Amino acid sequence: MSEDHSLTPVVYAELRRMAGAMMLHERRDHTLDPTALAHEVWLRLSRSRNAHEQDRGAFLGLAAQAMRRILTDHARARAASKRGPGLRRTTLSGVASEREPQDFAIDLDAALSCLEGVDADLAKLVELRFYGGCSMEEVATSLCVSERTAKRRWRLARAWLQQRMGGEDQ
Repeated sequence: MSEDHSLTPVVYAELRRMAGAMMLHERRDHTLDPTALAHEVWLRLSRSRNAHEQDRGAFLGLAAQAMRRILTDHARARAASKRGPGLRRTTLSGVASEREPQDFAIDLDAALSCLEGVDADLAKLVELRFYGGCSMEEVATSLCVSERTAKRRWRLARAWLQQRMGGEDQ
């Protein structure tokens, strides 16, 4: 994300593409749409000094991380308003089909935080792929690995997250 204003439409178009891909995973009645998510990410990244100095791969990583934070914060706020006072969120040991979509987003964020402690590169790959909507080629380029390695590590990360989250295949 360069301070060169001629790149603004290109950068915004990339954010909008990423947001569109991410929102395909969200529930249909989500109050954020791809445009609103792209705007939120744009605002967060525009406040970051680091975002202005990054290459494309690093920028994709920052954008995916911002999308993760925005969607998780949004899910937490929605879950808190739905539960009301005195009600509790379903735990990871609960039956997956009983989970509200916002609970999945919160649980995924928690599992991803645990994965960061185990293997930060795997967590970064998940952020790029799931939250950033990046292709395997883009993920491989961003992480400086071969596409084959990225695919193998994606399978490993998904298996780890599925096990951590009680076998739910999302």
